[in-house]
Amino acid sequence: MGILSWIVFGLIAGVLAKLIMPGKDPGGMIVTILIGIAGAVVGGYAGTYFGFGKVTGFNLTSFGIAVGGSFILLLVYRLFRG
Repeated sequence: MGILSWIVFGLIAGVLAKLIMPGKDPGGMIVTILIGIAGAVVGGYAGTYFGFGKVTGFNLTSFGIAVGGSFILLLVYRLFRG
């Protein structure tokens, strides 16, 4: 899957991670979306590495991995930024 696909996944996953974990973020919605993009990329690589599933394109498994990675990065961001 190309980087452009991960950017699109990340945009959507960042918004969903924000909806799953509402609250006031220090950076606002733009930072949340950027964290979503990074989370999608990191989640994709980690999911493939740890055997959660191969990222093969726009499917439910790949999307779940992207949202999971975004959620984890958003959580880490909140812990460090307060």
